[in-house]
Amino acid sequence: MKRPKPIQGFRRLVKRPPTITEAVSETTSGGVIFRRDASGKVEILLIQDAKDRWTIPKGHVESGEEPRVTAEREIREETGLKEMQVLNWLGKVNFRYRRTQTLVLMTMHIYLVKALGDSNSFKPEDWLNAVKWFPSQEAIDKIEYEDISKLMLVGLKKIRDNNL
Repeated sequence: MKRPKPIQGFRRLVKRPPTITEAVSETTSGGVIFRRDASGKVEILLIQDAKDRWTIPKGHVESGEEPRVTAEREIREETGLKEMQVLNWLGKVNFRYRRTQTLVLMTMHIYLVKALGDSNSFKPEDWLNAVKWFPSQEAIDKIEYEDISKLMLVGLKKIRDNNL
């Protein structure tokens, strides 16, 4: 059977990404930050990134740094929140994405973090669109990433079970 001829100029119209030439592993760490409102209900702090996605504060683990320390540092840097207590490791999320010709294999550690002191005073980094407290269920609904929302549920169970 004879193969049909390609449509004239079709190859010019199809844009394929460049071939992946390397794979790298990266580690980030962040926190599900919570507090209780005046009526005792749990609220969760989310950040809105430059692409309007709601997520938790997180960032890259620096060389020699423990993920727990990274979570606290990144929360301070991204939100300006000064006082907090890192309580429990909730788990990790593994995912991959493409950065031009590089395949990035990402591991993200997530901790349960209790906000202390003045938890209404924020100094977000310039690239963030917003930092905001949400009632826990609304935060779970707003979060862009399903794996993080699952770990938020684990955190809420720890808050409830340990009366935090």
